[in-house]
Parts: sequence; structure tokens; C-alpha cells
Amino acid sequence: MWKRKELKARAKEVVKKNYWTAIVICFLLAMLTGEFGTSIVGWLQGEDTLDPTYIVRQEQVLTDEDVDQEKVEIILEKITEAEEKIGIENLTDPEMKIIEMVKANVNSATKSQKYIFKILDAITSFNINQAFLGVTLSLTALISLLFVIMIGDPLIVAGRKYFLKAREEDARITNIAKDIFKKGNWINVAITMFLRNIYNMLWYLTIIGGPIKMYEYRMIPYILAENPKIKRKKAFKLSKEMMRHNKWRAFILDLSFIGWEIASIFTFGMINLLYANPYKAATSTELYVVLRDKVIEDKCEYYEELQLKEEEQ
Repeated sequence: MWKRKELKARAKEVVKKNYWTAIVICFLLAMLTGEFGTSIVGWLQGEDTLDPTYIVRQEQVLTDEDVDQEKVEIILEKITEAEEKIGIENLTDPEMKIIEMVKANVNSATKSQKYIFKILDAITSFNINQAFLGVTLSLTALISLLFVIMIGDPLIVAGRKYFLKAREEDARITNIAKDIFKKGNWINVAITMFLRNIYNMLWYLTIIGGPIKMYEYRMIPYILAENPKIKRKKAFKLSKEMMRHNKWRAFILDLSFIGWEIASIFTFGMINLLYANPYKAATSTELYVVLRDKVIEDKCEYYEELQLKEEEQ
């Protein structure tokens, strides 16, 4: 039976041995995939781009005749900012508002959860007869979706592969994505991760099932990192087997990092950037290794898929 203290102790050793590389990896993942949401990446986004209801709320302001003065002043401030950034002073107020809304969506295009909200925003725009805005948001939603599927999710798997390699050797940044993005692996990884995200989203509609399935599917990126060719059915089955009777304990493990999260808030994300993100990632990797070894030891169904040699991938 695994213990949190032991996992964390081993994780600290991994981070210590690969400190600067681990920081760079986690920073890139935060920038490109939206992982480590409370890290310094928050500095690089506007407040509104972090709010998934931004477009809907702003469009409601545009169509509501009973706007209070405070909201009007906020909109005027945003228009002034847009004019300064773009250098265009002759656009009408509605045009400037549209620019602001589109810009907010484009700025968040690389965040994996955002494309769902962009689709909803586009539907809302069509419903209120803003066809141009609806088309624009539909395009940004499509771009965001393609980025997540083809780049973002495979990069998450590549990040898992890095931390797995870092346990045994000095992992190099240039090598972490080689196997994941190799022809024959890339599409399989992208599709499996996309389905994982879709299943998670659908399960969250049941409220109770969402968190349970989130932990049940937790090991899929690690399984793909070790075997990018594995079939979807096998990956889901293995993750489910690994997390059997471990979901609650994994939740407690995650909860044990709450002190780091609180400290990071007061340091504007610097603690996460400089230590906590690699520490959490390495600890989660140690959990996977323990559960993987248990599945192999017990010879659970499809366990052979976790024993591939490097040249077989």
C-alpha cells in the first residue's frame, strides 16, 4: 500500500536532480496547455480571458438597455484600451466591443477547457442576431479545438513522459516529445486524450460522476506516455484498474498540496513556478509508477501493454 510521504520524498529527489529542466517543462505546459492553472501563466492573461462567461456577459451588456453607469464606464475603459493597442480611433463603439470580445477569445485559445465556452458564446451571438460575431467566435472555437486535440493534449502526454524519464536519467527537453509526436503515435495519442476529455465532460453533467471519472481516467496520459500505440479501450481499462480503490487516496494526495496553492496565491504564482508545479507533477508520476507496478505484478488484463521496450514504441 503506497504512502503519501514516500511518494513525496521520491518526488523531491527527482525535482532536485532535474530542477531547472523540470521548471521549464512545467512552465511550457502551463503556457501551452493550461495545466497548473494557478501558476505564473495567470500573469499573461487578462482578467476577462480567465472568465468563461466573459463573452456572454459582455454581449448581455450590449443588448441590455438598462445598463448601470458602472458597467458603461467599464466598457468605455476597455474601448480606450483597445484603441491604444490597435491604433484605430475611427471605429464605432459596437465595433470596438466586438474587437475586445474576439481578442479575449483569441488570447485564451490555447487553454484546453476554453473551446467549449467559445462554442456556447458563438451560439449566443447567433441567437441575438450578431451573425458576424457568431462566425468569428465559431472560427476561434474551431482553432482552439484543433490546437487542443493536435498539440495541447499530446504535449500533456509528453510532459508525463518527461517526468517518467526523469526518475531514471537526466531527461532532456529536446527528447521528451520525440516518441509522442512520431508518425503512428501522434494521432492515437490525440484521439485517446480527446475522448478522455469528452467522457470527463459528459460525466460532469451527472455532477457526482464527474469527479469519480476524473480520477478513474487520471492515469491515461501516463499510459500513453509509456505506450503511445496502445488502443483506447486498453488505456481506459488499465487506468480504471490502477485507480480501483485508490480514487479517494489520490484525492487526499492532491489535497495535501493545498498549502502550496495558498502560498502561491500570496506570491503571485512564483512558488508554483519555481518549485510546487514540478513537485506536484513528480509526485503524481510516483503514484502512477506504484500503481503501474501493482497492475503488472498482479498480471491484470492488458498489463503487457505497460512493459514495452523503448524500441517497440
